[in-house]
Amino acid sequence: MKNIILSALTIAFLMVSCNQKNKQGVTTNSETKESTSQLYACSMHPEITGKKGEKCSKCGMELTEPVNKASETTSGTPAEAQTETTVAAVSQTTFSINEIVRHYLNLKNALTKDDTEGAANSGKALYATFNSINTNSIEAKLKKEYLDIADDAKEHAEHIGDNNGKLEHQREHFVLLSKDVNDLIKTFGTEQKLYQDFCPMADNGKGAIWISETKDIKNPYYGSQMLTCGSMRKQL
Repeated sequence: MKNIILSALTIAFLMVSCNQKNKQGVTTNSETKESTSQLYACSMHPEITGKKGEKCSKCGMELTEPVNKASETTSGTPAEAQTETTVAAVSQTTFSINEIVRHYLNLKNALTKDDTEGAANSGKALYATFNSINTNSIEAKLKKEYLDIADDAKEHAEHIGDNNGKLEHQREHFVLLSKDVNDLIKTFGTEQKLYQDFCPMADNGKGAIWISETKDIKNPYYGSQMLTCGSMRKQL
C-alpha cells in the first residue's frame, strides 16, 4: 500500500514539473517573438518603420523610435492603426525655428568643406523638418508668411538633398535657401547668436548672403577655392 501511495505521489510531482517547464517555454517563446516583432520608426520620417538600427529610406538616419502597437480595441487593419499612430506623431511636432537653423548650419558647414554627400544628407534632414512641422502651432497672423517662405525653402532643400555629387548645383540652390532661412529668422527670431555673411562673387557675381554661427568667414559658395572670401554684414 505504501508503495502505491509513493508511486502516485511521484507521478503527480513529475506532472507538475512538466507543466511548469511547458509554461516557462511558452513564456520564453512569447517574449522572443515580441522582441523580434518590435518595429522602430525614423525620428524625422515616422511613416518609415523597420527593425532597430536599419536605415531610413528617405534620409538615411537610423530607425530608433519604438512604434506603439495598436490596442486590441482599435478598429481597422494593422496598417490603418499604424497610419493613425503616424499622423498623431507628426501632428504633435510643433514649430521650432531652432531645428530649421540647426540643419541649415549643418548644410552650410558641409558646403564649406566641399562635402557634397554631407550637404545632401543635411538637405534631406532639413526637408524632413519642414514636413514634420505642425503649422497649426504657428500664430495665425504669421502662418501665411511662414507657409510662403517654407514652401520655397522646402523646394531648395529637396533639390540639395537629391543632388549628391553635383556640388555646384547644390550651391545654386543654397543661395535661395539662405534667403529663405534669413527671412524666417527675421520673422520668428532665434535663441542662437547668428551672423549674416556676404560673398560678392556668388550667384554669378550678383552676390549672395549666408547665415553662420561664427564670426569667422568660411565661404560655402566656394569652399576650399576661396574659403575666406566674404565679409560679415550684421549679427542677427
